[in-house]
Amino acid sequence: MDPISIQLSTRNLWSWLVSLLSKDTEWLSDKMRFFFPNMDLGPGNEVSDPEQRVILQLRKLHAQGLATWQSFIHCVCMELEVPLDLEVPLLSTWGSEDGFPSHLGAEEESQPESQLHHGLKRPHQSYGSSPRRKQCRKQQLELSRRYLQLLRTSTQQRYRDRLSGLGQPLASHQAYIPPILQWTRATVPLDTQQGAIMRDIKAEDGTDVSILDLFNPRTKKGPRVTVLLGKAGMGKTVLAHRLCQKWAEGQLDHFQALFLFEFRQLNLITSFLTLPQLLFDLYLSPESDPDAVFQYLKENADQVLLIFDGLDEALHPCSSRETGDPEGPGTALTLFSGLCCGTLLPGCWVMATSRPGKLPACLPVEAAVVQMWGFDSPRVEEYVSHFFSAQPSQEGALAELRANGRLRSMCVVPALCRIACLCLHHLLPGSAPGQSVALLPTVTQLYMQMVLALSPPGCLPTMSLLGLGEVALRGLETGKVIFYAEDIPPSVIAFGAAHSLLTSFRVCTDPGHLQTGYAFTHFSLQEFFAALYLMASPEVDNDKLTHHVTLNSRWVLRTKARLGISDHLPTFLAGLASCACRSFLGQLAGHDEAWVGAKQAAVVQVLRKLATRKLTGPKVIELCRYVDESQETELASLTAQSLRYQLSFHNFPLTCTDLTSLTNILEHREVPIHLHFEGCPLEPHCPEALVGCGQIENLSFKSRKCGDAFAEALSRSLPTMGRLQKLGLAGSKITAQGIRNLVKALPLCPQLEEVSFQDNQLKDQEVLDVVEVLPSLPRLRRLDLSGNNISVSTLLCLAKVAVTCPTIRMLQVREADLIFLLSPPAETTAEIQRAPDLQENDSQRKGAQSRSLTLRLQKCQLHVHDVEALIALLLGGPHLEEVDLSGNQLEDEGCRLMAEAVLQLHITRKLDLSDNGLSVAGLHCVLSAVSTCRTLAELHISLLDKAVVLMFAQTMEEQEEPQKRAALLDSLTSQMPSELPLSSQRIRLTHCGFQAKHLQQLCKVLEGRCHLGHLRHLHLDFSGNALGDEGAALLAKLLPGLGALQSLNLSENGFSLDAVLALARCFSTLQWLFHLDVSLESQHILLRSAKRGRDVRAGGFLPEFPAGADFSEFSRLRAPRSFCLRECQLEPPSLTRLCATLEECPGPLEVQLSCEVLSDQSLETLLHCLPRLPQLSLLQLSQTGLSSRSPFLLADIFSLCPWVQKVDLRSLNHATLHFRSSQEREGVCCGRLTGCGLNQEHVESLCQLLSKCEDVNQLDLSENLLGDDGLRCLLECLPQVSISGSLDLSHNSISQESALYLVETLPACLHVREASVNLGSKQSFRIHFSKQEEAGKTLSISETQQQLHVQLEFPHQEENPEAVALRLAHCDLGTHHSLLVRRLMETCARLRQLSLSQVNLCDDNDASVLLLQSLLLSLSELKKFRLTSSCVSTEGLTHLASGLSHCHHLEELDLSNNQFCQEGTKALMRALEGKCRLKSLDLCHLPLGGSTLAMLTQGLSHMTLLQSLRLSRNSICDLSCCHLSEALRTATSLEELGLSHNQIGDAGALHLAAMLPRLPALRKIDLSANDIGPAGGVQLAEALTLCRHLEELMLGHNALGDPMALELAQELPQHLRVLHLPSSHLGPEGVLSLGQALDGCPHLEEISLAENSLTEGVPHFCKGLPLLRQMDLVSCKIDNQTAKLLAASFVLCPALEVILLSWNLLGDEAAAELARVLPQMSRLKRVDLEKNQITACGAWLLAEGLAQGSGIQVIRLWNNPIPANMAQCLHSQEPRLDFAFFDKAPQNT
Repeated sequence: MDPISIQLSTRNLWSWLVSLLSKDTEWLSDKMRFFFPNMDLGPGNEVSDPEQRVILQLRKLHAQGLATWQSFIHCVCMELEVPLDLEVPLLSTWGSEDGFPSHLGAEEESQPESQLHHGLKRPHQSYGSSPRRKQCRKQQLELSRRYLQLLRTSTQQRYRDRLSGLGQPLASHQAYIPPILQWTRATVPLDTQQGAIMRDIKAEDGTDVSILDLFNPRTKKGPRVTVLLGKAGMGKTVLAHRLCQKWAEGQLDHFQALFLFEFRQLNLITSFLTLPQLLFDLYLSPESDPDAVFQYLKENADQVLLIFDGLDEALHPCSSRETGDPEGPGTALTLFSGLCCGTLLPGCWVMATSRPGKLPACLPVEAAVVQMWGFDSPRVEEYVSHFFSAQPSQEGALAELRANGRLRSMCVVPALCRIACLCLHHLLPGSAPGQSVALLPTVTQLYMQMVLALSPPGCLPTMSLLGLGEVALRGLETGKVIFYAEDIPPSVIAFGAAHSLLTSFRVCTDPGHLQTGYAFTHFSLQEFFAALYLMASPEVDNDKLTHHVTLNSRWVLRTKARLGISDHLPTFLAGLASCACRSFLGQLAGHDEAWVGAKQAAVVQVLRKLATRKLTGPKVIELCRYVDESQETELASLTAQSLRYQLSFHNFPLTCTDLTSLTNILEHREVPIHLHFEGCPLEPHCPEALVGCGQIENLSFKSRKCGDAFAEALSRSLPTMGRLQKLGLAGSKITAQGIRNLVKALPLCPQLEEVSFQDNQLKDQEVLDVVEVLPSLPRLRRLDLSGNNISVSTLLCLAKVAVTCPTIRMLQVREADLIFLLSPPAETTAEIQRAPDLQENDSQRKGAQSRSLTLRLQKCQLHVHDVEALIALLLGGPHLEEVDLSGNQLEDEGCRLMAEAVLQLHITRKLDLSDNGLSVAGLHCVLSAVSTCRTLAELHISLLDKAVVLMFAQTMEEQEEPQKRAALLDSLTSQMPSELPLSSQRIRLTHCGFQAKHLQQLCKVLEGRCHLGHLRHLHLDFSGNALGDEGAALLAKLLPGLGALQSLNLSENGFSLDAVLALARCFSTLQWLFHLDVSLESQHILLRSAKRGRDVRAGGFLPEFPAGADFSEFSRLRAPRSFCLRECQLEPPSLTRLCATLEECPGPLEVQLSCEVLSDQSLETLLHCLPRLPQLSLLQLSQTGLSSRSPFLLADIFSLCPWVQKVDLRSLNHATLHFRSSQEREGVCCGRLTGCGLNQEHVESLCQLLSKCEDVNQLDLSENLLGDDGLRCLLECLPQVSISGSLDLSHNSISQESALYLVETLPACLHVREASVNLGSKQSFRIHFSKQEEAGKTLSISETQQQLHVQLEFPHQEENPEAVALRLAHCDLGTHHSLLVRRLMETCARLRQLSLSQVNLCDDNDASVLLLQSLLLSLSELKKFRLTSSCVSTEGLTHLASGLSHCHHLEELDLSNNQFCQEGTKALMRALEGKCRLKSLDLCHLPLGGSTLAMLTQGLSHMTLLQSLRLSRNSICDLSCCHLSEALRTATSLEELGLSHNQIGDAGALHLAAMLPRLPALRKIDLSANDIGPAGGVQLAEALTLCRHLEELMLGHNALGDPMALELAQELPQHLRVLHLPSSHLGPEGVLSLGQALDGCPHLEEISLAENSLTEGVPHFCKGLPLLRQMDLVSCKIDNQTAKLLAASFVLCPALEVILLSWNLLGDEAAAELARVLPQMSRLKRVDLEKNQITACGAWLLAEGLAQGSGIQVIRLWNNPIPANMAQCLHSQEPRLDFAFFDKAPQNT
């Protein structure tokens, strides 16, 4: 037998392959040489017959191994013209690979037939007991012939008996309609680790030929195994019997013998069998000599077919590696394994049927796998037509089927299709058309109608039905599908047999032991009757019923050794829970509908709970099937709304029925949903279930199972999905035909926004067909065609489409990626609709002008001629935002062509020519080609990195609409004093291998562009080259010829210190050079102009701003030059050379040096050179190790170099020296020597060095090691040092004893005015001096660890020296603190001021309260007492009031912001009696109720000297305000009245208005937030005009309205300084009147009109306000037009410092107005423009205004419509533009 034919799987495949290759022997010879490059091919090539030579060559290829053979087969299919109908089986047979796992499915069908008894009556003869007889060959052949004839005859007889004994006239001549079969490429074992991956190779057309093609008779040896996978009801068992029948009829003539076994019967065999026993004892015995017959079968095994039905039902597992005797006895599954692996009956054919799931590991890897999908719509109609053939009801049945979509979707399952036909046959004669819609809506009701059709009219056989149900449920619970007579009552058997609900057959449990078995005709029928019993039997309670309602995930099929038989039971239970089944169930159960309804409700309740859970994809499908069957609208709505927005399904089979259930549920969903199917085997007609599903917004499929049939079905569904926005079909097997169908459907889906056809192996024409549909999709934003096969010519065609199609904004192609991005303009669409007669070229021209295109063609194998075609294509197109041609093969010529075309192509952002083979010569060509390009912002070329990138800067007109931008610029040109800045360019020639010899030519090329009139700032980058010291010296000579540069980067060029010094000399020859930054070790060398360093380091430009925008002009005046040298060994000779070089540098000069260690000798050398550098303004030694002697060397610099202003030494690692300018050679000095390890021994010598300085303003010796002894020594030496500012001794380990020592010595320190000591964790110790002698001194001691803060104020000499002021803060006055306070009190006998803040006086600390009371009783001369922000108990307040009652000289009392109770507050009010000298009283935040306020008013009536009264947030109502007004009539000296945040209302305002004229000295009044309305406001305004000395008026957050403003405007107080009217309901009329009245006020400093509506009126001044500092107009609805008046008014306020305009409607025009006036406002510090409508252009204009010399510190621009990247660029250019949420700038008030 030919060994190469082992792998063949179709009848003519081998001969066809030989015939094909015989026509092209040269090609085959080339392939032989390719696969055998170093091998002598032998004598095969000398054979004269071409066909024989081909056969020999093919054998040699096959003998090389499986991998070589598969590769060769793929070459045949790819390179030769192979017809499609032959390519598919060729690949499926020889081109498959190992390791593809199986897919999962659900139930299996079964149609048990009589196998073991074939109607031939002969004595039983066991093969195992018969002796082997020796016979001649002729006798053996004759015995075998007779056996084979007997086998065929018995099979014919069996199927004749089936047709004659069915008892159903409608099925007697029913034609067989083959289901859809699809070849799959799979590798088994199909278990958990290796799940099947289905691949659509061949979709058969349903004819008998497709069934016969499952077997190929040309394969002679080896295992030939076919596995047929299909869900329950798809017809697997029917197909198996169909093959038996066809064989018996002689159609499968290449098989001499065919055996059919069912595993559900083989499972009943209890003993081990041999293969002869399986064939002869259990199937059909030979007449004699079974050994001879079996030997004949072995010799002709290639003509033997064994079919095993229900492989998934096999009970006993088998292994792929069986041990022991292969021909010995074993289980049925073991024998099956031997047949598959070839150890038994080698060469035979094996076919197995199974449900998808885990299959036995014994299946060979070469097994062919076929998927059975049931019926599609044409097959359904064909089946129905045959079922009703020659009947008048045929047309009616077809009409019902076409009109009922649900019924049609159920009929895709062949088993259900038959039941539907039975029901229609029963219903049609007596029903009106369309009745099936109501009677057959679900599978469950289909079965119910079948039962009704089989029952006598008007009589339901309840006992028989319940009996069948009980048997069915018992079988499901015990796993039985075959029953015996003792399992079923005789009446039930008779009923089942009469209605074909049960089938009977002979069962052989052992050889010779036969009995009758019974089974339901289908698994699903058993499950239906079990569900009937659960719902209708009184013996089943709700708990048992609901126990069966579960979700069976399909994932468990990967791990189940045997699939379950009750997977459909929950579906039937849900279907029986429908209201439509209630009457049927009630009749069946013999109960009323309420009883049935209770059971149905229990099932629905379980489903309701399941619907709210988060489920995986398989369980979602199961749940949708259950809910759809139940027909419960409310439940369906709950399920639909509970589904996730993104619903994904991965790697499990889905049928059309599954998708139908899903879409039926989605009909009840209100919000859209996204469906994603990835790796799921799908029926070809699955998309038909999506017809009309309007809830799907995103739909994607990714599966190799999707072919042209799938695409055709999808194309019919897409136009009906009105909400679909995103469509994806990836990784499929669609061809040109499928694409044509989809292309026809896409224009019918105008709402689509994204379409993806990734990884579909589309060819050029298919891709072009898809792209042609783009103009028909007005809302499309993305088209993804990645992973397909296109040529360069097609790529250029796609580029042409991108240029001509007005909606495309990006085409991105990179190797396998191919993506279109579109921006459909709504306005363009509207114009087309309004004016359809516009000419096409006009609309295209307008579209080209209004859009920009990004074209990325990366790694596309483009050459020079392709670039020429591309340039010609792009010249007439739109503006190009970006062109990326990187990774192609353009070389020098192509890069030059693209660079020369830049001027005509209008590229606005980027041109990328990287990785195109550019050389040094080509670099010069590119550089010359772009020399005249005005929009070029950056050119980056790196030959090492293969980078060639050109960046362009947009003009301002390109940022917004041209007309709006032009109008804005025209207005700005006439108003702004400066011209728009010129362009800036950055040329980066990095890592190009340049040496010194290249510089001459390179600079010559650059000279031309440096002198162009349009160029102002040029950044050059020569980093990463090899210039060396010679190049640095040459470059220093060539740089003057390049003109003014902005920066020059020379990093990584192998420079030494000599090169650095050569570059440093350029300070005197290059006027533009201001900064030289060098890190010698890391080779970082950067030369910069006066522009800000952060802008240069940003390395970019503003792509959406006028080219070269520079905001630093205002800082050029007196900008210092800086020299920074890091990572360099600074020895004395090097420092001497460096200083000599810097002597020629113009000033001012900043020098920054950094090295690892600087010796004392080097430091002395450096310091002695300083006098020769008078232009020096700063010397910094950063991150440089200094010795312990360095503090003294630096302290002596004040005498060595008199113009040193400040010395700062930190931690002996960072030193900074600040120098005065030449105009300021004299002045104060500052010294900071922190963390230098100074101790007591160093104090005296340090003070001697500092004494040489005439005036030390500040001396910081913190973080040293002075200790108490060092402090005493320092205090003794202080008179030697002339300190006029401050001395900081913090963190010097100073104890409490030193603090008390300071108390003793402080009065003797004449120039000390204040000292503060913190002995806690802060460890602060500061002494403040004055130039004059200070008699009044303040000492502040705090000990935060123990929450004590003590502050002493020593009086002036003319006052009593014992009278001091004591402040206690953060204090609980415990025992420890009491001792300290008493000790301090002993030195301060006559205290006049006592302040307590944040203290704690609680009930559990009586000592604290008693101490405070005793203090108050002893302080008879106390004048000021403050207790604020503290917590005091009632008892504490009583003692406090007792102490205060003895303070008769009290003038100021502050009890604000405390937590006092009502009773304690009353005690304090009683203490106010007799306080006639009181001048200031602050009771804010105290609870002043009725009685408490009465006590207060009584006390106030005697305080005739009162000047300030603050009663904010005291809950004062209108009545309380009346009493308060009466009490204040005697306070004629009152200057301040604060009543904000109370509830006085209009009535209270009237009382105050009547009292105010009696307060002639009133200067400040605050009535904010008091519920005052217009009436009260008018009265107050009238009264306030009589307060002639009023300076501050605050009435905000009251609904005053315009009447108050008009009244107030009639006569404003003459001395008014502050006017606050925020949120006062003011309108334009009132504001304009106020503005006129305020105009020219000489004293006004602050105005707040925030949160008023100033849309139509804003205060504008003609005379101006000379002292106005702040204007608050936050949230006033101010727009651009109003802002013009404001800007004019601001100019008339020369003292203005703060302008608050946040949360308004200001845009770019307002920003332009502000930018125009900013240079004129010299004192302005802050402008707040948060939350407006200013864009990046407006911000740029503000930056331009700042550049004119304004002293503004910050302009706040947070939350304006400015992109984050633009905000970052603007901030880097102008740091005073603040875009952050948090305001870090200082507030100016």
